[in-house]
Amino acid sequence: MEDLSKVVERLRRNGFEVLLAENAARAGEIIREKLALQQPEVVSFGDSMSLYATGVIDWLRNQTEYRLIDTFEKGVRFRELIERRRQAILCDTFLTGVNAISTSDGSLHWLDMIGNRIVPVAFGPKHVILVAGVNKLVETQEDAYARIRNIAAPQNVARHEGMKTPCAVTGRCHDCSSPDRICNERLILHKCHPKERITLILVEENLGL
Repeated sequence: MEDLSKVVERLRRNGFEVLLAENAARAGEIIREKLALQQPEVVSFGDSMSLYATGVIDWLRNQTEYRLIDTFEKGVRFRELIERRRQAILCDTFLTGVNAISTSDGSLHWLDMIGNRIVPVAFGPKHVILVAGVNKLVETQEDAYARIRNIAAPQNVARHEGMKTPCAVTGRCHDCSSPDRICNERLILHKCHPKERITLILVEENLGL
């Protein structure tokens, strides 16, 4: 793998604030520190195994300082969760993960099912905080797309009970037309505008899918 310091430098040249964490627990501490500085009124998040691993979601659900728009609350009807995801687009700080990072040009990559995770990353919230393990680092944009299609997406489908796609069976993308297909919308961030609106916490261990 390329020297991590060079990757960080490239990402920072693209306008991203990049912070390093030695493990998921430290990443969670950094997120809480960032929130304390930002003092958001409203916080929300997009589904991310990396983010869950930091412990921040459990913490947000139990704290009282910030209003949380919980778009994945158990026991809530799907229609209500969709409405919350619309509201999350205009929260003050949005948290989620990253599917892949191209080290050659410092770009960030996602594929999404309905867009509730990628829309707030692109526009809306004043601040975005992302968490990614070093397993998300690949060399090129083409490698990033391949990683999502053949690693992240099949594993993500497999963890959701009842979703039936070819990739859940074979572990690789078939560019399917399944109603359960989760690879519908693609986001590539080449630069961060305005500068440092997005904070990327790069965790020095494998994290998430």
